[in-house]
Amino acid sequence: MKNVGIRCAVLFLTLADSRRMANDHPERGDVPGWVMITLMSAVLVAALLALAGPALESMFNQAMDKVGS
Repeated sequence: MKNVGIRCAVLFLTLADSRRMANDHPERGDVPGWVMITLMSAVLVAALLALAGPALESMFNQAMDKVGS
């Protein structure tokens, strides 16, 4: 009779763990990984824009000059 409380606790923990495992879908994704990929992509775009910005601006201005004349 002394072990009834321990057995109930073990049963409760087992059921709670199995319920958690059922809700934890294996293909739900890796949120921190996607956040890192998004940030790295944003930094890459900003770096490319900083390097190619003046050339793109001059190309745009030349195109506008040709259209306007």
